[in-house]
Amino acid sequence: MNEGSSPQVYAIGVDVGGTKIHAGIVDGQGNVLHSINLPTLAGQKKVPERITEAIEALLAEPSIRDAYPIQGIGIGTAGQVNRSDGSIRFASEILPGYTGVPLKRLVEERFGVPVYVDNDVNVLVLTEKTLGTGREAGHILCIALGTGVGGAVFAEGRLVHGAWGGAGELGHLSVDFNGLPCVCGGVGCLEQYASGTGIAKRMQAKLLSLGSEPASQVDAREVLSRWQSGDPAAVEVMDETFAALGAAISSLIHTLNPEMVVIGGGVAEAGEPFFERIREETAKRSMKSFAENVKIVQAHQGNFSGMIGAALQVFEPAVHSEQ
Repeated sequence: MNEGSSPQVYAIGVDVGGTKIHAGIVDGQGNVLHSINLPTLAGQKKVPERITEAIEALLAEPSIRDAYPIQGIGIGTAGQVNRSDGSIRFASEILPGYTGVPLKRLVEERFGVPVYVDNDVNVLVLTEKTLGTGREAGHILCIALGTGVGGAVFAEGRLVHGAWGGAGELGHLSVDFNGLPCVCGGVGCLEQYASGTGIAKRMQAKLLSLGSEPASQVDAREVLSRWQSGDPAAVEVMDETFAALGAAISSLIHTLNPEMVVIGGGVAEAGEPFFERIREETAKRSMKSFAENVKIVQAHQGNFSGMIGAALQVFEPAVHSEQ
């Protein structure tokens, strides 16, 4: 280390989803130095226990602990987060028993370092602003397509949290007021059409209606693979998905006037043809003056974005002031 230079600092980032928990050691520049992932096992094990297990697994080797002194832990989690105390205000049945968990306090008591908790898509925005395509943007809309659908809004140069931290719950924007019932109690929510869970359920129903019941449950990855190979049933399901995304993004572009829309999560790993269809469907539904300069792009670092953004909370003074 050069004389006068600052010692390197490290944080643990944890990305908590309905299917997987990603945890990693991240430096101040957003580099992932060591990472693991565990199945969330929602409904089988308590989510806070799985978060603790993921962090413990990450630090299991003494050489890891010695090499990377940890300044703090950042958690980006599915569900609604109370910004005042880092607790889970509400989580749907995707994460049973998670509502009301004092997550910040539990993890701080267990590991003895400062802990910062925010919604998983809010921390995804931190990655985009710090490392990704949004570095020069002051207005960003972010959507994560995973087990559910999450969202975040970055406007006027800062993350919009709302009254208690729940702003940007874009998965429950209704794209069809006569549509499918949602776990939130609404109908026609974007989550029912664009999440991995929703895509798989609708494909399963389509196959049953065609009298071609599959031997096992179809997951979103298989649906996307079938869509890319031109399978008619998958094409029909995905056409509905793209229409729903186009309707939602168009409405949000007209409401928020962003410079860019960043889409992350496992479903978004389908690649450029997936994004081309979203751009087409959004353009069809948008005023040209609003949509013509809006970039619709994949999240930086793909599925690692949420984990990196969770860790970046530790290095962000503006975030510290709220917890």
